[in-house]
Amino acid sequence: MKPRRIALITSGILLATALLLLMRRDSSLGSLEIQGAVLRQDPDLRRQQPIADARVEVRSGRSLWTGETNGEGYFRIPIRKILLPGSQFSFTITHPDFEPLHVATSVGLRAARHQLHIFRLIPTTPDSSQQAPGASPVRVTGLRVRFVENGSTENNIGSISRTFEVKNQGNQPCDPKSTCSPDGRWRAAQMQLPLNAGAGNRFEQLRVSCIAGPCPFTRTATSTDAHNASLMTVKAWDWSDSATFLVEAEVYHTSFSSAVHHLFPVLFGRTLNFTLPSNEEGVSLEAELNGTMMVFPLGPEGDLSWASCVVRESDSSNPMHVYHCELKPGFSF
Repeated sequence: MKPRRIALITSGILLATALLLLMRRDSSLGSLEIQGAVLRQDPDLRRQQPIADARVEVRSGRSLWTGETNGEGYFRIPIRKILLPGSQFSFTITHPDFEPLHVATSVGLRAARHQLHIFRLIPTTPDSSQQAPGASPVRVTGLRVRFVENGSTENNIGSISRTFEVKNQGNQPCDPKSTCSPDGRWRAAQMQLPLNAGAGNRFEQLRVSCIAGPCPFTRTATSTDAHNASLMTVKAWDWSDSATFLVEAEVYHTSFSSAVHHLFPVLFGRTLNFTLPSNEEGVSLEAELNGTMMVFPLGPEGDLSWASCVVRESDSSNPMHVYHCELKPGFSF
């Protein structure tokens, strides 16, 4: 083989090896994960609300990956493809209420491959601050949020303390047709003690113990009625002389209640924001329109005569509902 050909082959092998090492060092063999958030475009940072249900398309060559944003505007798209440093990507973000956005980028260093992508979309609806020339805006004042929170309370309403005896005579050989000791040698006596905590109540911390007699040769068990949690049965077995047992338990009752709460929303320009616990019910906004106090129930559509509201669930460790309302044309705070 000619030296020139050998040199070319050697150079090719070295180049391929270097390329494989570079790909391995850059960890780009299918490990890329694109994540970020989609927000509303606005010069006021407080009005850059997250956009839920936005479609995110990622293209590289002929490959396409898609995803959608959650209630906090977050998206995460794993890329299943062998990628080289400097691979080109294009993003397309769409939502019915916003203008589509197209962005091109590339994947280079390790830090760049794990960067967080933030996209801001421009609303297609007109600015809600616009109103008919010469018209006086309706003043919305005295805003207050009203909601109901349901809860339950566990109350200890009493306790029980009872004794009972299991009568037996020890060292009596067991008849195979009778109740016997665990080893099947001695005749055993059994007794059941029914317990009733009362309607709507239940037993907690039930304790059964042998307090007198040949306790090493006894056994106890408890069971709860499958159809009524307030009923329990205590069972005791004795395969020696008579023994005495003690039963103790706490009685609890669950009370359900509804509490009405009020809070004041935070106003940013022409928007109002507030958060509520995830178990809230009957949410409404109390407001004065040109001095007249009115109550506006906030239904699932979130559409009021003077504002448009959206609600999203927070993905944080503390579940809550995040409300955002924006004034309609012809109204002002």
